Amino acid sequence: MAEETVARRTNSFSNPPNYSFISHRLNKTLRDSNKQPIVLVACGSFSPVTYLHLRMFEMAKDFVRQNTDFEIVGGYLSPVSDMYKKPGLLNARHRVNMCTLAAEQTSSWLMIDSWEAFQSYQRTAVVLDHFDYEINTVLGGVHTQSGEHRNVRVMLLAGSDLISTMSEPGVWSHADLDHILGRYGTFIIERAGSGMDQATDSLARWRSNIYLIPQLIQNDVSSTKVRLFLRRGLSVKYLLPAAVVEYIEENNLYLDDGPGTEKDKGKDSDVSGGSSRKALQS
Repeated sequence: MAEETVARRTNSFSNPPNYSFISHRLNKTLRDSNKQPIVLVACGSFSPVTYLHLRMFEMAKDFVRQNTDFEIVGGYLSPVSDMYKKPGLLNARHRVNMCTLAAEQTSSWLMIDSWEAFQSYQRTAVVLDHFDYEINTVLGGVHTQSGEHRNVRVMLLAGSDLISTMSEPGVWSHADLDHILGRYGTFIIERAGSGMDQATDSLARWRSNIYLIPQLIQNDVSSTKVRLFLRRGLSVKYLLPAAVVEYIEENNLYLDDGPGTEKDKGKDSDVSGGSSRKALQS
């Protein structure tokens, strides 16, 4: 039944104009044939992308290596569409450009996928299906060093706010929760005082697919705080990758409080360290 559901979803995929799936940093050969290959996907506004967004992937990598039988073969940031309709959302072109600069200049394994960004709003469950389709159907998954084929498991990476919204009645549809947590699974970066125990209790059905990762060094940098600093003319150096800071300055982004934070038609948003989607995912 799950395979039939994914087949129906992939048959309805439509790509944005001139879209191609980026996979130049995807590791096509497993280092350890006893491990299950996984790809981490973080969905969010990334307006702008911060060091905490990037740090989430490194925390997950450490956790996976020390506590699981998974092997990470790639990591993706998937900026949300402009049609997400969150007030002040900076346009997708700028957000994708900033994420690309951050990934290419600070990481050796992270990539940006623009499929979600440059089209109508897509639910998280559909975004994960898209990655599954591109990696396992189009690219053919990965192989062991002896040549054995392996499908890659796509897993969502997010901040603790995600689990909080998933445990709220009426925010996510049960079908999407079952698809995201049941078929794929998620890594959640915990934050101090976030009350994860209560949130995960209400999601007990999928507990085996929810991996909670503690922040050993607390970091509360958020896109919201960064935008506030920028509007007040304060420095954001060392909060964001240097290339992202330069891009913001060159394009005069986040300078005012209006519906557009770019002088022409920019918009902005925040992800609070992950993928908080406060709308019914149905």
